[in-house]
Amino acid sequence: MGLIVEERRGAVMVWTLDRPDRLNALPDLEDGEAFAAACAAVNADPSIRCVVMTGAGRAFSAGGDLKAMKDRRDLFEGSGAAIRERYRRVVHRIVRALYGLEVPLISAVNGPAMGLGCDIAGLGDIRIASDRASFGVPFMKLGIIPGDGGSWLLPRNIGYARAAELLFTARSIDAATAEQWGLVNRVVAHETLMDEAMQTADQIAAQPPQALRMAKTLLRQGRDMNFDQMLELSAAMQALAHLTDDHIEGVTAVLEKRAGAFSGT
Repeated sequence: MGLIVEERRGAVMVWTLDRPDRLNALPDLEDGEAFAAACAAVNADPSIRCVVMTGAGRAFSAGGDLKAMKDRRDLFEGSGAAIRERYRRVVHRIVRALYGLEVPLISAVNGPAMGLGCDIAGLGDIRIASDRASFGVPFMKLGIIPGDGGSWLLPRNIGYARAAELLFTARSIDAATAEQWGLVNRVVAHETLMDEAMQTADQIAAQPPQALRMAKTLLRQGRDMNFDQMLELSAAMQALAHLTDDHIEGVTAVLEKRAGAFSGT
């Protein structure tokens, strides 16, 4: 069985990181391909409107395999050039695939999310944490730095000063602090985590799918565009949205005071 267990629930795809005996440690060498394939399949399927990602067992993901690091094997084997290339082919393939996911991604963080695990959780558009979750980027403690793009992502999620504190001290924070800092949207009782995530996913999945994917693109691109560039992209996408059947259905549904029934056309 591979790392990602997939379960289709209507228009929502649920991904479970399924390596519980190792606290869902990653990446193994095949994990880049696993994430790339899963994301590509969702992007190619217009009937999928949202993805929920969680972890099996008591952790979301503990991040890198410390025994493999110590033994200098697998991802960490060989010369500096060889390790760099594996980061590009494996680690970067994971985060690029998740960043390029065209539908909204909900991270349902069920337990510790550390290192790469924290940064993968942070790639969710919406992050919901169990009250048993914790977060950290303990790279300094291991004598390394974030090799997964986390130094770009984390300041965008929680601001520079808090990202600096988390990275430079190598400490972890609990779910309540993560909510206060804006790393997660909200904290819920552990037993209700997936119900809460699915409730939000179902609300998302009820929206018109073409407009939904365009809206996510605008939010993601807006992080790095200036205002004029965003206006141009918004105008182009809005013109396309106006020509969809779902737009007419949405307007009609509002006028008729009923919920829209969106087909994706």
